[in-house]
Amino acid sequence: MPRDLVVVGAPTSAGSYAPGQETAARVLRELGLIDQLRAAGRQVHDAGDGPVQVWSPDRRHPYAQNLAAVVAAVVAVADQVAAALASDADVLVLGGNCTVALGVMSALTAHDPDAGLLYIDRHFDLNTPQSTTDGALDWMGLAHALDLPGAAEPLVSALGRRPLLTTAQLYFLGVEFAAATSWERDQVERLGLPWCASAALAAAPSAQAMRALDMLPRAAMAVHLDVDVLDFTDAPLAESTDGRNSGPSLDRLSAALRAACRDQRFRVLSIGELNPTRAAGHPDVLSRFIGCLRNALRPG
Repeated sequence: MPRDLVVVGAPTSAGSYAPGQETAARVLRELGLIDQLRAAGRQVHDAGDGPVQVWSPDRRHPYAQNLAAVVAAVVAVADQVAAALASDADVLVLGGNCTVALGVMSALTAHDPDAGLLYIDRHFDLNTPQSTTDGALDWMGLAHALDLPGAAEPLVSALGRRPLLTTAQLYFLGVEFAAATSWERDQVERLGLPWCASAALAAAPSAQAMRALDMLPRAAMAVHLDVDVLDFTDAPLAESTDGRNSGPSLDRLSAALRAACRDQRFRVLSIGELNPTRAAGHPDVLSRFIGCLRNALRPG
């Protein structure tokens, strides 16, 4: 029997570049996500949402904007995921931006200290408030998980153990290396972080997912999906519109996500950076995305 599935909403754009992602959980529910997951054969419990947070410019802390709100959202995700894991359920977290992955891993490593993270994203998210000037914490999450120099202390401290993750617990799938900052490239080389390129994921999604899974620990596992990994022309979903005509289509990504979520180690899937307004001219893509989640999380 498959585990029950708990759905957690994390309606926050506090750490983002602009508002939008805070509406994703609501929109996906309104379009029938919960019913689709149940129709696929899962017993689904909707645990509701954490704090609703809408981005606004933080002129007092321009290089780590809305840090206190980000910490609150991460802690809320961690608490809800921990409760679900304690009931022996799997979890679907609807962000929100990519900082939700920190809350997921805070809870999952408390449950299983060796837990791994498959991070499906066009970016490494290894920046810090000192390495970049834009102040958006949503592309700094894994710098805080790894406790890199220059990370914001209040966020690192909120994650429990430090570092939250070791390099052996992490695999990046679908990265556009040319989009990485020089700081990120230096950290990838210094730490020996394993990663797969966007083009490789697009060419062989199932094979690259299986390769990634082989490199993660034999322990509980979370999968984080930043929808900016997708070809934006095929699937206009992401806050970032940079991924035009590159990366996997939604159909091809669906194959990789299915491979990851049917792995025996799987416990949590989190979704980040989905901005429903991007789909205004092509609304069917939101239903296609729900179909992707249904396929990934169906039993068997």
